[in-house]
Amino acid sequence: MSLTLYSHWRATAPYRVRIGLALKGLDYGHVSVNLAEGVQHKAAYREINPQKLTPALDIGGDILTQSLAILEWLDDTHPEPPLLPADPLGRARVRAMAGIVACDIHPLNNLRVDRALETIGVSDADRRKWAVRWIADGFAALEPMVARDGAGFAFGAAPTLADCVLVPQVWAAEQRYKLDLAPYPALRAAAAHAAAHPAFVAAHPDLQPK
Repeated sequence: MSLTLYSHWRATAPYRVRIGLALKGLDYGHVSVNLAEGVQHKAAYREINPQKLTPALDIGGDILTQSLAILEWLDDTHPEPPLLPADPLGRARVRAMAGIVACDIHPLNNLRVDRALETIGVSDADRRKWAVRWIADGFAALEPMVARDGAGFAFGAAPTLADCVLVPQVWAAEQRYKLDLAPYPALRAAAAHAAAHPAFVAAHPDLQPK
């Protein structure tokens, strides 16, 4: 089965999927969708993903969208190494960590929300405050979870779905929003540990085609 990922180099949602693909050791083709230039709104990409978002993963004629759904499909179809723990409690806790980022943080600071705020007159400074507020709230919720369950990575001693989602958000928090991570020592340590893993290195935005 050939895989093709539609991705924007610095967007955090496709970054998650690149990590998952690298952890699974899967080769894939890459199609750049420049969100900043509005390529997602063109008819050709709307046929790929009518929601006009990245990522989209072509799995050989069928298109998967939504990063968490794609990561779980990868885990179902390529179970080693697993992205979710074997026990139900562990799986629920990892999914909760991922959900804090993917459902509660990211949707409030992605490009389309930033541009929507801009169109109603919200200043650059206030848009940045808006984004940082929600990132900080989410990280504050994640910190005790990682402190409780982390053992090098966000949950346990091996990468999971939680790390696939956390590392891109930490990268965005530091690089784009200049958020001080000092209040989140467990989260910061887990993200740094994961970011040094070869699969995470390969998925880093700086190494992606633009």
